[in-house]
Amino acid sequence: MSQSHARLAPASRHAHDDEQSSTEPARTVAVVDDDDSIRFLVETLLERDGLRAVSYPTAEAFLERCDRASTGCLVLDLQLPGMNGLTLQDVLAQEGSFIPILFFTARGTVPDAVRALKNGAVDFVEKPFDNKELLAKIRYSLAAGARVQERLATASAARSAELLANLTSREREVMERVVAGHLNKRIADDLGICIKTVEYHRMKLMAALDVHDITGLVRFALGVGLIPPES
Repeated sequence: MSQSHARLAPASRHAHDDEQSSTEPARTVAVVDDDDSIRFLVETLLERDGLRAVSYPTAEAFLERCDRASTGCLVLDLQLPGMNGLTLQDVLAQEGSFIPILFFTARGTVPDAVRALKNGAVDFVEKPFDNKELLAKIRYSLAAGARVQERLATASAARSAELLANLTSREREVMERVVAGHLNKRIADDLGICIKTVEYHRMKLMAALDVHDITGLVRFALGVGLIPPES
């Protein structure tokens, strides 16, 4: 029962959500294929193997509904109605997405698959595919994506620490009080300065940290540990 057209009994869509291996990133595998049977088969294989899965019949549906932040890997058919797989790969690259892509291809589309690899795809699988090979490549893609995200997080943390270190002591004092929810008047009273000066320091520190609103400032503060996550 190694080929993709082997029959599989239905499996519960979320039966393994609580059985995720402690060594496997808790990330969703997105499957984009216009063939209903392929989507069902891949979802079933993944969920039987303890992986979360969600599928889409078109690239447009994926772009509209997919939660990029929770997607650890994209299994993508090259040939799709409407937007094809290569175009979707380009769109995600333009978004700055780092979701690892594993392409499905028929023998006649191997040149396109080579192009996809040159554009950053992790690998491709020819149809009809071997179930074990597909699962192995998906797990490899998830691990590769996790490593990329870890590197990005490390680089982001280092950059944030650098930006924070560039603030003046007064800007740091104002920032700490802003993210604590204090109004300008209270900050002015606490620091013994006028409200206009508080507003000036707020403007300067937000520009220095490259944030555009209070939400962005709070996210930054959470990222550098100025606000405990449970607060």
